[in-house]
Amino acid sequence: MTDTRVAGGATTTRRRETTRRRLLDAAAQVFAEVGLDAASVEAICDRAGFTRGAFYSNFETKDQLFLELAGEVALDRVEAVRRRIAELDREGAFADLPANAFAIVQDVLDVSADDRLSILLMSEIRIHALRNRELAAAYLAQDEEMRRAIARIIDDIGRTKTVRFRLPSDQVARLMLTVWEGASVRAAMAGLDYAEMCRRTNEELARVAQLLIEV
Repeated sequence: MTDTRVAGGATTTRRRETTRRRLLDAAAQVFAEVGLDAASVEAICDRAGFTRGAFYSNFETKDQLFLELAGEVALDRVEAVRRRIAELDREGAFADLPANAFAIVQDVLDVSADDRLSILLMSEIRIHALRNRELAAAYLAQDEEMRRAIARIIDDIGRTKTVRFRLPSDQVARLMLTVWEGASVRAAMAGLDYAEMCRRTNEELARVAQLLIEV
């Protein structure tokens, strides 16, 4: 009898987790497409294939869902960067620094916003982070972790002694992140596909690199 209750409880928990996951995924798409203010609970439920009852059994309000989603997106971006750096390290990409240094930085950055909807969602999160302290803290924390990850690559380049930067590694990383994010947003506004977005951001990063490297 006890085993049956435990099994039933585990099934219920998995079902609830699946429902929350589908609601969060659907909300990410709806928020990216129309923004938080214009997104309705009904639109999120329709996209997820659930009723309003399923929504309110998991989230008290649309804002609560948005806060949870924003925190999740922040963690996912940082984890994606960490995984990509680890993959590049296993593949031996860091053995040829600094020849491929900025290609590595571009590769690492690209995993954190791989399509137009991702860029739109991050832009929506930034807008609301300006007005919400809890959301701002989460956004700034993941932004700082991204900066540290890029700065570590810049430090590795500097240790080769073949490239010297005009600024400390953390400032170089911050400038490159700023340029990359700006270029990505402009590419999304222009309706460019992912390949063209990468080409444009590569060009802008290369121009910044020329300014940052001492010749």
